[in-house]
This record gives sequence, structure tokens and C-alpha cells, in this order.
Amino acid sequence: MALEDAKNQVDEAFTRTDLRGPSFENTFGGATSFLRRKYTKDLRGVDIAVTGVPFDQAATNRPGTRLGPRAIREASALQSPDAPYGWPFDALSEMAIVDYGDVAFDYANVPAFPDTVSDHIRGILEADVASVTLGGDHYISFPILKAYAERYGPMSLLQFDAHTDTWADDDMARVDHGTMFYKAVKSGLVDPARSVQVGIRTTNDDTLGVNIIDAREVYEAGPAATAVKIREILGNHPVYLSFDIDGLDPAFAPGTGTPVWGGLTSIQASIILRDIAGINIKGGDVVEVSPPFDTTGATAIAGAHIATEIICLLGWNKFR
Repeated sequence: MALEDAKNQVDEAFTRTDLRGPSFENTFGGATSFLRRKYTKDLRGVDIAVTGVPFDQAATNRPGTRLGPRAIREASALQSPDAPYGWPFDALSEMAIVDYGDVAFDYANVPAFPDTVSDHIRGILEADVASVTLGGDHYISFPILKAYAERYGPMSLLQFDAHTDTWADDDMARVDHGTMFYKAVKSGLVDPARSVQVGIRTTNDDTLGVNIIDAREVYEAGPAATAVKIREILGNHPVYLSFDIDGLDPAFAPGTGTPVWGGLTSIQASIILRDIAGINIKGGDVVEVSPPFDTTGATAIAGAHIATEIICLLGWNKFR
């Protein structure tokens, strides 16, 4: 059946009529929507909208993450024929998932960008649909969190990262990818006591009360124990999951702006993500994939898998 479908399926991003089910379109051809889902702005009957925010003007070091959403979509074609591994249900078949396309914004009008992103995400949430966002640099999580906090109240932030991104900056209008979670806590968008940052391995003396599980603790305790600790911290509070790809070690994700050695391995990350199933997740993002710094495409592949795991976490609560 799969072989027969592969002979006939093409450009499923535009031609598919069912929002559910795998795609057997040749992985090396066709339009590259995320997981070959349908490109659409129609959110009727949709469970999850995958959307891109191709912005990197908040980067402090190496740019290029504006190309991340496109690269992650292309890499995701490798996953589109099969049910996500290790989950007791097939998210692609049991959930209505669409590719909502990218946010439109004026790249030369940076001050207007945050509100544009918040409005974009609000439109998804108002349709009672969860968003999974492909970045872009990590600043984009701040305007996204604004929309989520408006809907759910202060969020628990589950952040995978080499950096805390809570360096002090009281200028709320300043666009920077190292201070946005300081602003999120100070603005009341995030409840620090019920939040946790995983994989941290850079120095920040004031973490604003956010719980830290650094990369060494993950290594020494193991990913399964790490997942247990995460669940205990988050409880049943509404969660927004943000995965900075530099949370992974540069050996697994070299294509990023601020790589730091001693990070998580891909198997550690995958075990943690699967073992936290059941958290009250409402949405999430994958950020800081910078294709120009990775000729192999491995970083985008990791990003595509992480975004799929976020989809599965959302599906777990809906179908299990």
C-alpha cells in the first residue's frame, strides 16, 4: 500500500484532502510542509497548527535562524511516512495537524515585530488550536508567551537550553534573545517556581527563582530521573515547552548561533521528552536552528524530531 501511495502522492502540502494520516510522498521531492501536512489558514476541525517565525534579528552571535523554519520543514519529510517512534498512538493519524505557514512581518520594522507575533499566535489559540512554532531565534518565545498567558494565565516554562536567557534587561521594548525570559518572569507571563530549565551550562548568577537542571545533573542522574523531577516541578500547571536547539551538544546540533560544549545528547533529550508525557502542555516551539552552520542537515533533523515530540505530548493529553 505504501509503495502504491508513493507512486501517486505528490505535493501533499497542497493536494491532501484528509488532515490525518501518514504521507508516502517521495521524501526527496514535492512541497516541504511540516510532516507533509496540509498548508492552510483554515483552522476548523484542527487540533495543532505548526507555524514558522523566520526571525533572527535578536541574535547576539551567529545569525541564520531565519532560515530555520524552512530547513526544519524539509528535514521533517523523513518522518512523514511513519508513526512517531516510541509512542503508544500515531499522532499523525489520530490528530488533525496542519502547517499554518509563517508569520508575515516587516523585517525592517523590528519594533513592530513582537506584537505581530503575539497577534499571529492569538489567532491560532482563539480557534481553540494549539501552536507548535518553528524558529527563528529564541526571542520569539516572548511574544508567543504573551498570547499563551492571556489565555491560560501565568505559564510554567519548560525550557531546554544551554543558556537561561534570564539576564537582566528592564527595557521591555528591547529585542534580544538572551533576556526575554527575564522579561517574561517580570511581566508575570511565567511562574518561575513552577518552571524548569534543562541542560543549562552557562553562568547566570540570578535565575529569578526558576528551577535549574543543568547538563551535568542530567548526565549524572540520567534522563529518566530527570523527567521525574521535571514532572514534579511542573505539576498540573499549564506548560509552554521551548526547546532551544543549543540545549543539545554541538556534536548533535552544530547549526546554531551560540553552541556550548557539554550538552544533552539526542537520546537523552528523546527519553526526557517521552517520559514527561502527561504534563499539562498547551503549546511549544523549537528555536535557534541555523542551517548555514551545518552542512549535514543534522541540526534541522533534530529540530524536526523535537517538534514532532511536542506534537505527541499535546496528543497524549487529548487521546490518552
